[in-house]
Amino acid sequence: MAISDSLDSSSIGGATTATTTMSDSDRNLSLRKSQRPAAIRDANDVAELDNSATAVEASTESANSIARNGKMIGNGDNHAAGLDIKFAYRPSVPAHRRIKESPLSSDAIFKQSHAGLFNLCIVVLVAVNSRLIIENLMKYGWLIKTGFWFSSKSLSDWPLLMCCLTLPLFPLSAFLVEKLAQRNCLSDPVVVLLHVIITTAAILYPVFVILRCNSAFLSGVTLMLFACIVWLKLVSYAHTNYDMRALANSADKGDASSSSVNVDCSYDVSFKSLVYFMVAPTLCYQTSYPRTASVRKGWVVRQFVKLIIFTGVMGFIIEQYINPIVRNSQHPLKGNLLYAIERVLKLSVPNLYVWLCMFYCFFHLWLNILAELLRFGDREFYKDWWNAKTVEEYWRMWNMPVHKWMVRHIYFPCLRHGIPKGAALLIAFTVSAIFHELCIAVPCHIFKFWAFIGIMFQVPLVLITNYLQNRFRNSM
Repeated sequence: MAISDSLDSSSIGGATTATTTMSDSDRNLSLRKSQRPAAIRDANDVAELDNSATAVEASTESANSIARNGKMIGNGDNHAAGLDIKFAYRPSVPAHRRIKESPLSSDAIFKQSHAGLFNLCIVVLVAVNSRLIIENLMKYGWLIKTGFWFSSKSLSDWPLLMCCLTLPLFPLSAFLVEKLAQRNCLSDPVVVLLHVIITTAAILYPVFVILRCNSAFLSGVTLMLFACIVWLKLVSYAHTNYDMRALANSADKGDASSSSVNVDCSYDVSFKSLVYFMVAPTLCYQTSYPRTASVRKGWVVRQFVKLIIFTGVMGFIIEQYINPIVRNSQHPLKGNLLYAIERVLKLSVPNLYVWLCMFYCFFHLWLNILAELLRFGDREFYKDWWNAKTVEEYWRMWNMPVHKWMVRHIYFPCLRHGIPKGAALLIAFTVSAIFHELCIAVPCHIFKFWAFIGIMFQVPLVLITNYLQNRFRNSM
């Protein structure tokens, strides 16, 4: 349908509505075009049109808005707006100006946002899983029992509680050792020996308490996680102070190499720094950390609400889906192979949901809450592990506090002592596998080394995926 060349106030109604937002330069361009023939005469006009493509598109969108509303501001702007519409809709204006890819083509799919598709996937997941939840409740009823996680026996489980409350004694002992070393009351070999004793006791003491007590699973896992965190922090505290003490001694002796290193050579043992480090969401000790200006109280409350909701979802999935499947299944190595595969595949989806909830609750919600309360600035607790191309990239990005600790206190020290990269990587995975086994086997009182084998199995996967990535580097 053609648009009339003249628009007056009677046909528009004179109502004050949205009008075009063209600048004076755009109007001058339109007026200059009104003095030309409708067709573009030469290549200069084509070049000018290409250079002003953005302005023409803006004018076209403005004209579309006016055509839809059928209104615009009256008075002296009516004539100029009419000219804008008149020349924006000329048939000679090119509709195709540059080379463009389809949004879903392989060259353009990663260059734009896919928020709409993401929201669609969320809607589909919520709908599908809501149906599965309703179907499960109608078929099996409410299966959640709290005895596995927290029972009345746990309230009287004082050994685990007392063990958790006495864990701060080990950091205090490490501080006293470092203070004596700072005053030159202890030699370096003695300091290293004392730190080895303290860190070993910090991990063996909770293991002994849990194995002697018939505690609930959640209580045992919580205590073992606290013990492992304390052990990692104590190793970092001892190792970092040892290095700072060595740098300070080298600086006192006038060693030029120590002054060229981009680190602070000052060696100061501060109890305040130790206390902040023990509660901060990091495993790597340093005397000072980047800090934020203030605490956002409303933001903390919102994150706490999310933490409660997703923790409940995680417990619901475990009790309603995972535990019944495990109880009703045979041993995977003693029954029918096809039946075992079917059980594993049936467990894969709820296990995936639990793992995602755990990751979101701990690495995003809890660590950010703790960082906000302590004004801890560096909140890179994870990277985009969902974009990892190899298993090595995944382990490097999904748990940044542990990754930074491994790199700082195991991997690079091994390289500095002449150990090959492959052997250093194997040592790092071995340490990780040992602590995974402790956190699972000790609370369950079952030592089958499943967690240890699962982590060590990642080593050949690292080699295989690295080879495939190097082999098919140009492939999606």
